[in-house]
Amino acid sequence: MPIRDSVPDEPGGLRPLCWKLLLSYLPPKRSSWLETLKRKRELYNTFIEDLIVMPGESNADDKERVDVTLHDHPLNLNPDSKWQMYFKDNEVLLQIDKDVRRLCPDISFFQQGTDYPCQKIVSANGQQRLHNRVQHTVLKSANVERKGLGVTKIAVSVRKAAEDYAPLAEGGEAHWEVLERILFLYAKLNPGQGYVQGMNEIVGPIYHAFACDPDQTWRKYAEADTFFCFTNLMGEIRDFFIKTLDEAEFGINSMMSKLTNQVRANDPDVCLIVIIFLFGTRWLTLLLSQEFPLPDVMRIWDSLFADENRFSFLIHICCAMIL
Repeated sequence: MPIRDSVPDEPGGLRPLCWKLLLSYLPPKRSSWLETLKRKRELYNTFIEDLIVMPGESNADDKERVDVTLHDHPLNLNPDSKWQMYFKDNEVLLQIDKDVRRLCPDISFFQQGTDYPCQKIVSANGQQRLHNRVQHTVLKSANVERKGLGVTKIAVSVRKAAEDYAPLAEGGEAHWEVLERILFLYAKLNPGQGYVQGMNEIVGPIYHAFACDPDQTWRKYAEADTFFCFTNLMGEIRDFFIKTLDEAEFGINSMMSKLTNQVRANDPDVCLIVIIFLFGTRWLTLLLSQEFPLPDVMRIWDSLFADENRFSFLIHICCAMIL
């Protein structure tokens, strides 16, 4: 398939397109690409409009703002209440926000602003920016000083909890803010699984590849394309993140058994218990995304995604690391 015609032949230029194909986002038939991309990207915009619930907003069909407190309010216990949904969503959002702020701290990419912020979000006076819904801890401390019989001096200082990545000013979005929205929407659309810590490590490299695509016509839609590729990948490894499926055919314990057998077949004298159970679970669950610098992770993932027997190649890599 002549994919070189659509992507500049530069370092990393082929990776974004190849990953879209290998993760079954794009169909094999090239003639279907435009229709597929148009449909998926429109669907993602619909997710943003429908799933980021903001209680108290005016009805789009009404010219004047409606006093929604007559029907819905923060103390409404009705499960269908927008306020109840808002509070429940914020519980999930709190963990997502913490995780995306500390993603890949060794590089500055995720702190930088995207060239294509979501206009529906940044133009909403900050009301729909997800990080604004999470109140970060503020610690107040007071030092009391007394000298002799003089006036007591009380110095009050305020210290904010440390933030690795700070939000950008109104009108702009950092890359980590885009990832926060992707993970939030994924959690909303997959309530049976929700968000599990570590998913940020899976979505990060995918988004980085798409957001750095040399072809601007593809890079413009990095957010939507990342969402669907991430969703497809999670469809293959979701058992790793669900504890009740640990014993399933493709659960984490099954993968650990395969790794154990692979190591024993190559070196029966290796001390398996300590090495595998300390590191193996993390290696397998996060596809080695925390074990190597990001460029190396992406190179490894080239081979992982191309593996027809997902994820036997991952077992071989982990075995080699142990040996």
